[in-house]
Order: sequence, then structure tokens, then C-alpha cells
Amino acid sequence: MGTLSDNYTENVRLFDEALGVGRSVDMVSRDYLIAGRRARIWVVDGYGLDETLERMGAFWLSRPENALEGLTDMQDFADRLISFSEVDVGLDPEELITSVLMGKTLLLVEGLRGGAQIDAKSYPSRGVDEPPDGKVLRGSHDGFVEAVVPNMALLRRRIRDPHLTMEGLKVGRRSHTDAVLCYLDDKADPALLSAIREKLNGIDVNSLSMAQESVAEAIRPKQWYNPFPKVRYTERPDSAAASVMEGNVVLMVDNSPSVMILPTTFFDFTQEANEFYFPPLVGSYLRLLRIIVFLISLLITPTWYLMVKESGRLPEWLEFLSSPEPAALGLLWQLLVVEFLVDVLKLASLNTPDSLSNSFSMLGALILGDFAVQAGWLGPEVLVYMAFVSVASFAQPSYEMGYAFKLLRVVLLLLTAVFDIWGYGFGILGILILLATTKPLVGRGYLYPLIPFHGRALWRLLVREPISRDNT
Repeated sequence: MGTLSDNYTENVRLFDEALGVGRSVDMVSRDYLIAGRRARIWVVDGYGLDETLERMGAFWLSRPENALEGLTDMQDFADRLISFSEVDVGLDPEELITSVLMGKTLLLVEGLRGGAQIDAKSYPSRGVDEPPDGKVLRGSHDGFVEAVVPNMALLRRRIRDPHLTMEGLKVGRRSHTDAVLCYLDDKADPALLSAIREKLNGIDVNSLSMAQESVAEAIRPKQWYNPFPKVRYTERPDSAAASVMEGNVVLMVDNSPSVMILPTTFFDFTQEANEFYFPPLVGSYLRLLRIIVFLISLLITPTWYLMVKESGRLPEWLEFLSSPEPAALGLLWQLLVVEFLVDVLKLASLNTPDSLSNSFSMLGALILGDFAVQAGWLGPEVLVYMAFVSVASFAQPSYEMGYAFKLLRVVLLLLTAVFDIWGYGFGILGILILLATTKPLVGRGYLYPLIPFHGRALWRLLVREPISRDNT
């Protein structure tokens, strides 16, 4: 669009048409007469702070006729007559239009070059309640919201360090979504920051309708066959602050209460906030228990199927595992059907109103329990193993990692059914190869600090150490 012209009437017509004044009911415009000069503001209804705009308007209207004498630049007007602290002056019409759609108030004054962008806005948002997927027994019970400004404040409250940097970016050709990189400029790796900036600036999409997930999909390596998550999310400000203190980078995206922690490795998913609100010994026990249970959840059904597929494979003290009760469906089909039904129940629970949640829970338990066993469709042993797998999946704080393990468990089960012990062995080998070849978004490697090996860092990821000067 170039720059603003010197014709006030032409500029007003330009912004009225571009912003949809008269076409969109939520686009508010208002004319003033300030010291004998025509002026006009544009603001989105629901964004502007009415009290602030009213005070500024009353102040402008009360200026004497000679208050703007000799002024030709909007910056001079802003320095003298705009008391609000967050104000910028721009000449690019496209930039000014975007600023209005972001919630700022645009002011044009006749005879003054440029437009003032007054950041007197307040986004509609909910309270900073504790996120449902990150509850802790002790510690803070606040959580991120869908606006980046209060999210930045939640981190500033925890890290009162002048080196804490909030770097703003715009992503999306049409949506111009706000994204903020949060890091300690004296601790974060400059090469890592450059790589993240390059990826974000290289995003070529119209909009980020799914917020942080859209960003992750736009910058992640092209490995569609790899289910392992490349990004770690959190809605907890304390977890994000701890990651920043460790030298990581937190990426906030507007309209999302989840922030992305970069870089992300496989071993980062072994940690959870509850561990740090208990003494080190208890926290280490909880962490090791989670790791063991999650590995068992990957192997338990394929291993059990392999053991009972043919008689005589088990020692005498495990013979009780080798004779599952007969059912109408074959053992392999029972395991696959229950895997499918568990996911159906999870999806259905997301759409169940709170008032009906108890009824839905009882109905799901009856369908998967008494009815299926009494009808002879499923064996009780299958339900026991799949119940353990379902419970174990909730011990992992990352839903993405939980579903990655689920898909790998099903593939391993199918390989075991087709190729017996050879399929089981090659399936485990394939999982290890897939893990080793996973490309991270940024950073030294998905298996760091195992590959490349860093013993101290690996120990701190596997064992909860006491808080010290160098250990957040």
C-alpha cells in the first residue's frame, strides 16, 4: 500500500474501507475536533479500554485552539498529548490496519504525518486457573491463558531477571498471529535461537487456526511415519519458568494456553511437575516408577500374546498365564478390539457433558466389563491387561507420547502375531531404530543426553536431584 498520503480525507476513506466501517458491526470509529483540527479513531469493539479512551478523548477535546500550532508530525502529537504509555507511530497503512485488528486504537489527525497506534486494549480471557492436565498436590495452582500478555506476566513474576527476554514475532500471512520467544539472553544457546527464528520466519501459511499445533506442524521435520512428539507442551507457568532457567526457549502463541518448550528430547518426557513438589527421594521414586510403568505398557500385551500363543513357552511358575479363558473372538482380535474401544471411550468422554459424566463412566465400565465377558466376546485376562495399559497411559503427562507408544504397541502386536518371536524381536529393534532416527525440531539430537552422551545431564533427567544453585 505504500505510505500514508498528506490528504486526511483520502486516508480516512482508505481505513474505513479496509477495516470495514459500516460493514462490520464490531468496528467502531469516532470523529473528534482537536484544537481546530479533524481527527478520527478506529478500534474493535470489545478490545478497547473504554475508560482509557474516554479519558484521552476528554483531554484532547479540552485543548485550546493553538495547542497544535506548528505541529506537522504525529510523533510530536504523541509526545505532547497522548499520556498512555504504549503508543507507536507508523506510516505504513498495512501495518496500521493490522495493529487495529490486533486490538490497538488507531488515531489520525488532520495535518499530521503518520498514524498513532495506542495499545489501550484488553482481550476477553478467562482466569488463570490450574490447567486440567497438569494438576499438582502442592505448589502453585495457576495456569496460562489464551493471551500472550498475561502469560508473559506469569513468567516475569517468577523470573525477576533483567536477562529475561520476550522477543515478539508475527506469524501467518493473513492472521498475523503473535508469537513470543521467551529466554535468558545470557544462558540460551545463540545457535539454537537463530535456528528457531529461522524456522518461524520461514513459515509460509495464511493463518495459524490451531495456534501452537499449527506452528509445530509448520516447522517440524517431514517424518509423517514417526509418531514420537517433537515438541513438549505445558500449561503450567512454574514448569515453563524452570525450563527457561535451564537455558531452554519457551515459545508462546496467541490464542493458546499451552506453550512450547524447545529444544525437546525423548528423555524430557520423563519429568513431571509433581516430582519437584516432593522431597528428592520421593520425586526420584515417582520418576523411576513412571518410566518403568510406561515401558511395561509398551511391551505387556505383545509379550503376553507371544507367551500364550504356543504352549510350553513359559516356566512352571508362570503357567497360570498361559491358559486364557476361551472367548468368541481370537486372542489377537480381542486385544485389538479393546485397544479400539478404549480410544472410543476416551473420545466420547471429551464430548460428554459434566452432568452426564458419571452415567457415561458406568456405561463404559459395563460395556467393557460384565456385558462383554458374560456374552463370551472377551476374556477377563484381556480386560486386565488392557486396563493396566489404559491406567499406565495416564501416568505419562504427554498425550502425544502416550499415543506414540500406543501405535507402536499395536504394530509390535501385529508383527508378533504374523512372525512370532522373530516379529517380536525385529519389532523392538525397529522401535529403537525409529527412536534413534527421530529428527528434533532444534537441538543436539532427540536422544540427547544419551546420544551424544552427557552423563551428568542424563543422570539429572532420570533422578530427581535436590535444588541447588545450578539445578532448577
